[in-house]
Amino acid sequence: MGCFRRSRSAVFLGVLLLVLTELVVGPFVVEKNSLRVTSPEDLKGTFDSAIGNFGIPQYGGSMAGTVVYSKDNKDGCKPFGDSGVSFKAKPGALPTFVLVDRGECFFALKVWNAQNSGAAAVLVADNVDEPLITMDSPEEDVASGKYIENITIPSALISKNFGERLKKAITGGDMVNLNLDWREAVPHPDDRVEYELWSNSNDECGVKCDMLMEFVKDFKGAAQILEKGGYTQFTPHFITWYCPQAFAISKQCKSQCINHGRYCAPDPEEDFSSGYDGKDVVLENLRQLCVFKVAKEAQKSWIWWDYVTDFQIRCPMKEKKYNKECADGVIKSLGLDLKNIEKCMGNPDDDSDNPVLKEEQDAQVGKGSRGDVTILPTVVVNNRQYRGKLEKGSVLKAICSGFEETTEPSVCLSGDVETNECLENNGGCWQDKAANLTACKDTFRGRVCECPVVNGVKFKGDGYNSCAATGPGRCQISHGGCWHENRNGIAFSACVDYEEGKCICPPGFKGDGVKSCDDIDECKEKKACQCPECNCKNTWGSYDCTCSGDLLYMWDHDTCISKRATEVKSSWVAVWVVLIGLAIACGGAYLVYRHRLRSYMDSEIRAIMAQYMPLDSQHEVPNHSHEDHAER
Repeated sequence: MGCFRRSRSAVFLGVLLLVLTELVVGPFVVEKNSLRVTSPEDLKGTFDSAIGNFGIPQYGGSMAGTVVYSKDNKDGCKPFGDSGVSFKAKPGALPTFVLVDRGECFFALKVWNAQNSGAAAVLVADNVDEPLITMDSPEEDVASGKYIENITIPSALISKNFGERLKKAITGGDMVNLNLDWREAVPHPDDRVEYELWSNSNDECGVKCDMLMEFVKDFKGAAQILEKGGYTQFTPHFITWYCPQAFAISKQCKSQCINHGRYCAPDPEEDFSSGYDGKDVVLENLRQLCVFKVAKEAQKSWIWWDYVTDFQIRCPMKEKKYNKECADGVIKSLGLDLKNIEKCMGNPDDDSDNPVLKEEQDAQVGKGSRGDVTILPTVVVNNRQYRGKLEKGSVLKAICSGFEETTEPSVCLSGDVETNECLENNGGCWQDKAANLTACKDTFRGRVCECPVVNGVKFKGDGYNSCAATGPGRCQISHGGCWHENRNGIAFSACVDYEEGKCICPPGFKGDGVKSCDDIDECKEKKACQCPECNCKNTWGSYDCTCSGDLLYMWDHDTCISKRATEVKSSWVAVWVVLIGLAIACGGAYLVYRHRLRSYMDSEIRAIMAQYMPLDSQHEVPNHSHEDHAER
């Protein structure tokens, strides 16, 4: 009975995979990079190469190298070290690109063998005339799993005709040099990158599931920085399939699908009789999509990364915690609205479309420059499918290459993607060793020579031969690139903050102000201390002047005067000040006295005159007393 059940399960699984094949057959876009031959002369030109779906393509950058072809191991299926061959480049030489023939073994094994012998990249020459295809990694097994995840060099497939031309030139004794260029592999039109991650919440699918889980945990920090800063627009996606109508009411279809066979996922253990069912995976995929939608509506889309990583840790299938109860606990701990998420998920038993999952099935179909999504996990950057190892640094390079040049955020200059070209000879850029300043910057595109900004002070220059601090505060940083020196605790600098970019030797010095400022000997050049009684002694940046006898040196007048004469003169000055003060006081008192006396005399005279005649300032008053007396 058990064998019969397993047999029926296997048959149904085969039918489901057939439906999957029918669903995804469509445009599979082969992602390419440019290959440019620089020598020999008759091979010069640019050719297409298909990026391998493993290893680490150098997105956003380029690599120059010399091509070699091993006659003893043409297909690269045997370790090159067995015959004592080493492809490690000697100091000062270009890296080695190994050319191998297609066939006899997996693509990934050829690249692995070449990498172990020091190759920097691998070119696989096709053995049939056909359009370029994407080299994929083999199906999971113990043997291949040990080396696929450790491949760290890029690889590409080239056409049969081009491969024959390369081999002919190499066997003929020509040195074949070429550049592999990934700078246009991802479009970079603006200062924001749109990228997608097509994944699965199933954690029991072997090596690829383990690789996906590890990537999500490692990439979370960088993803959240990019999203919080508005540098990227991230969207998670999940693949689902449908069950054929003829099997919609079957036990197997009901266990693998929701919404009456519309949205299905393969059984995690590939055994319908035990463990989790495919519909459990579909429901969790749907939940993760709704977590993203609800978090995005709350302007916190980056919380999706917290939910996914926490769910992996707290709710694994192996511990039988892959369920709604565990998921709800994670959602609550992150402060998300559980009711809104459940509303978004809808009823899985409805005989109707689920809007969220229907949108996902439509998105699986390729549009424009992006092909159908047929491989899980898959990263899509600016509508181009990423090819290469699912590893933090590699994917981050691909995302960073999608920014318009010079607009990349600081995370694109982090240790995960730096090229370390500044470690040798400072990358050929300007540097100030004393102040520990350099114009060299490692980026995912390679090193750039760009004058730095230190504590808000901008350095200007070409970045190669010169960089000079500019603006306010520039003298606080390495003295603005000007001459400076300290002797016996006395320091001088030629930097002047208010003179933009200029270096002027301070008083007491002469020179260009940049490389040197030499002390002026004021005594020898007769610029100071020249009076007959003066004795001059030069000092660094100044001079000392003394006077002979009982004399005092006056700096402002560059002369010597008697100390006693100065004292006498000072006494007479004090006396005269007192006398002048008294004179002014007396004069003031006399003037006040005269004014008050005159005012008194004027008032007396006016009183006397008023008795005999009216004054101009008085009105004439008629005298009626005399007339009245006459009438009586």
